[in-house]
Amino acid sequence: MLRFVTAGESHGPGLTCIVEGLPAGLPLDRDEINADMARRQLGHGRGGRMKIERDTAEVTAGVRHGQTLGGPIALSVVNRDYANWEERMNPWPVQADVAEVHLPRPGHADLAGVQKYNFSDVRNVLERASARETAARVAGGALAKAFLKALDVHVVSHVVQIGSVRAPEREDLAMQDFAEVDESPVRCLDPEVSRAMVGEINVLRKRNESLGGIFELRTFGLVPGLGSHVSWEERLDGRIGMAMLSIQACKGVGLGDGFDLAGRPGSAAHDEIFYSEERGWFRQTNRSGGLEGGMTTGEPLVVRCAMKPLPTLTKPLRSVDIETHQPAQALRERTDSVVVPAAGVVGEAMLAVVLASAYREKFGGDHIEDVRAALAAYEQRIGWKRRK
Repeated sequence: MLRFVTAGESHGPGLTCIVEGLPAGLPLDRDEINADMARRQLGHGRGGRMKIERDTAEVTAGVRHGQTLGGPIALSVVNRDYANWEERMNPWPVQADVAEVHLPRPGHADLAGVQKYNFSDVRNVLERASARETAARVAGGALAKAFLKALDVHVVSHVVQIGSVRAPEREDLAMQDFAEVDESPVRCLDPEVSRAMVGEINVLRKRNESLGGIFELRTFGLVPGLGSHVSWEERLDGRIGMAMLSIQACKGVGLGDGFDLAGRPGSAAHDEIFYSEERGWFRQTNRSGGLEGGMTTGEPLVVRCAMKPLPTLTKPLRSVDIETHQPAQALRERTDSVVVPAAGVVGEAMLAVVLASAYREKFGGDHIEDVRAALAAYEQRIGWKRRK
């Protein structure tokens, strides 16, 4: 099993990610890892911090001369803004009198966190709850993506909705369609819709509003049979749902046609099964999104995630001071108007971790060549023909 954990606070010295369970001999590319770090900072509607931070991930353990060693891999992401927060976020006591934050934000972890952990300072909660933590997730996810790439599996994403603007659905998307998705300021594949999304952001930002939306993940090259039907813990759709909903501000996950399936008759909800000598087993539709019974089917995996608008507003909502219990406006911090384009990159990382873990569970292997050999033997046994 592949496991990873992150540590760090939004304005602390830095973030750390430890990834455990990758096989030895896996080639890693520093530029590819840092390219994903940069992609997480993309998107029209981002705030001032993106002008300060230029995130890179430094590998400090588990890799030698560009190849994994089979042990835990540690990555560090420095917070370049820490110099401006050193007194407020120093791990050790400081001489200065640091003011506490007492104004929780509606929609954030602030109030529930101070209640749960018996804090008097909201900053003790908001710093870890912040989506800044996803920089460490993307660093760790880049390693999982490198492992999947070695098995000819690729995870990509695009934005299908921001605010009230939604792109038309496409059933014919292939890997090559995503080659220039990052050229769009909102990471939308439709140029006309992309422009409309930018306009929506500009209008709502002038009204001091934040916006949510939907991003879609697609994975190409997955072998059938990852996950299992035999227990709830092994069902891959459950694991994917947990991973996606762990992303800050993510409030809904749909697999394949998702919630749309609830309003259809059964004949229009499922994917009929076909077989030919040329293609092997296949479906002509992919309403299930590449998952049936908690297992992959060999069709592209499709996951859609709905994000709520960010809770930190430039015109704060009403709240209550946790010390005085008096009405007040919620805390106002530096924030973004929209993070849906960046969240797609975070989603790629989280989905890659889940899928890489599923491959490790099924095929094992101390070295990457052991994994490839076990995978090839399985593909031959089931007669699976890889989609081109």
